[in-house]
Amino acid sequence: MNHITKILSIVPITHDVFRITAEKPEDLDYKSGQAVDISLNKIGWENEIRTFTFTSIPSNSFIEFTIKTYPSHNGVTNQIRELKAGDTIILRDIYGDISYKGTGIFIAGGAGVTPFISIFKQLEKEGKINNNKLIFANKTKSDIIDEDRFRKLLGKNFINILSDEQIDGYESGFITSDLIKSNIDYDSKFFYLCGPPPMMNAVEQHFNTLGISSEYIVKEGF
Repeated sequence: MNHITKILSIVPITHDVFRITAEKPEDLDYKSGQAVDISLNKIGWENEIRTFTFTSIPSNSFIEFTIKTYPSHNGVTNQIRELKAGDTIILRDIYGDISYKGTGIFIAGGAGVTPFISIFKQLEKEGKINNNKLIFANKTKSDIIDEDRFRKLLGKNFINILSDEQIDGYESGFITSDLIKSNIDYDSKFFYLCGPPPMMNAVEQHFNTLGISSEYIVKEGF
């Protein structure tokens, strides 16, 4: 069932990422880590459907999305930059394969961190952050979504790697099997993965190298 819902706020949180909060339909049901097909309720855009992950948690009285935009493209995300409070969006099908299975290492690339935002909020609410870790790959420091929040929440278990910058305190380059291996400890049972396809393919090769069984890998399938 489709829902038309009103935007409550839209604010930039990095140079190209916006956080949208909207009214939560009463019968909306989702789990942390899931995503929903969305279209904009404006003429000419109603059938342009894109998938965005909830970055709120199911118990919130609102819904929230954290969306990377591409200003150079005249597409849906560029239209999102023009939205304001009071505008409406259309929520469609909800789905997603990422859900929390147990303590482990979360590996994200860019906006692929969004399902993990919701999962970590849920874990924080339940007091179950435990020894979960987040390895977060970005091009530059300015691309890091929710850096301060993750640093406060995870401390030394928040590992950043930057491909286009070299900054003290940040890993440099790309995620390697050695980087993953160096963060595996007695609590690292599950491995959660979300990011651009080339990054996911590379990390899955690292998983193979490290002998990590597919039954312990949680990744998005769409």
